[in-house]
Amino acid sequence: MPSSFALQYSFSNARFIGRILDFVAVCIGGWLAYQLRFSVAGGWATLRPAEHLLILSLALFYALFFGKIDRILPGGDALASMAGRAAAGWLVVWTLLIVLLALTKSAESVSRLWLVTWLAITIPVLWIGRTIAFFTAARLHRAGYQNKTVLLYGDTTMVRAVRDRIRQATGSGYTIVDTLAPDDGKDIETLDATIRPEEIWISLRMSDQEQLDAIMHKLRHSVANIRLLPDLRMYQLLNQGMSITVGIPMVNISISPIYGGRKVVKTLLDYGVASLALVLLSPLLLIIAIAIKLTSKGPVLFRQKRHGWNGEVIWVHKFRSMLVHREVYGSVTQATREDVRVTPVGNFLRKTSLDELPQFFNVLQGKMSVVGPRPHALKHNNVYSKLIPRYALRHKVKPGITGWAQVCGFRGETDTLDKMEGRVRHDIYYLEHWSFWMDLKIIALTPLATIQNKNVY
Repeated sequence: MPSSFALQYSFSNARFIGRILDFVAVCIGGWLAYQLRFSVAGGWATLRPAEHLLILSLALFYALFFGKIDRILPGGDALASMAGRAAAGWLVVWTLLIVLLALTKSAESVSRLWLVTWLAITIPVLWIGRTIAFFTAARLHRAGYQNKTVLLYGDTTMVRAVRDRIRQATGSGYTIVDTLAPDDGKDIETLDATIRPEEIWISLRMSDQEQLDAIMHKLRHSVANIRLLPDLRMYQLLNQGMSITVGIPMVNISISPIYGGRKVVKTLLDYGVASLALVLLSPLLLIIAIAIKLTSKGPVLFRQKRHGWNGEVIWVHKFRSMLVHREVYGSVTQATREDVRVTPVGNFLRKTSLDELPQFFNVLQGKMSVVGPRPHALKHNNVYSKLIPRYALRHKVKPGITGWAQVCGFRGETDTLDKMEGRVRHDIYYLEHWSFWMDLKIIALTPLATIQNKNVY
């Protein structure tokens, strides 16, 4: 088996080589697209210095900030998921380039056909590079590189869950060499000295935590990485993460996942997507506004109070899809199938979610996010917060135009408690697993989810 130094050396170099492959892929994509656009019979087209600089700069930016090569090595996600992230990352970088060219009024100096061709060609080239890195890493894994041995201690459901997870994730990079329980007669100190595992994972029930001191005393000479697996009853708490506050480590039981650098990334994504969407969709917005005005009496826009970040009351805007009517004070009646209040234009807008487009202005106001839990009416919040545990956690982030619950089928009328519980469960999952890539995934899945969903009236 390779030495520990060899393992770390090979892993670091694999990550570096992977980023180089990403850099090369973007450069190749740009060069090939340029040849398709400008080459003539009998020779290659020569890039100008400014175009050389543009290709190299964009390739370097992608490799540094979006070339998450470590995710495709053993211990990361599957090849298909990796390919999706590579394409999404390149799409973001390319979009940022287009926005930058527009803001600097440089778009006229760059061929639009070249840029579009560059976008299309680079995706398969990136996939080829990532596939090479993926299977190279898999081969290193089978040869014993990037593979850590684990000694498991405990007899809990968490131990069994870990064993199942590693068995299913064949590229996890971990191999369980032995498992011992507190009363099976095996001695952890002897096994550690004999097997010399690189990792020791300990799982104790909450009632057995006093055993930890004795175990750590036996392992006082061990050079393995020792980790404590939480009891399943504590797992949900520990899954929230840890923070250091006034110098004291604390478990994050109920905090917003959007903080620090994450808040900056989320804000940039929101303003970038909302600005681009409003520019591209402005003709459609005008057509919808005219259609609403010509087919029914009343304002073009409808607004309603909803709860935003930290429970703040905000005004949410939508295209009006119903006839103007007055609700009974304090009540909110959800639209139902064949609801007579819905106009013909409004019916189309609701089924296609085009009535939500004005909420991009809410995003630019800083009141909403492109992705997040959908905002519910105040009356619904007051009712369901008393019926559904952890319901209020939805307000730890800004409400979104689309969300994880919506792309998973929980969109439209919530006429039963089960439906609302399902939506809230998915919203909380989003909070606990938020990432930049998850937002991109939800944005990409939203059009398909809108077409497939039949629960919107």
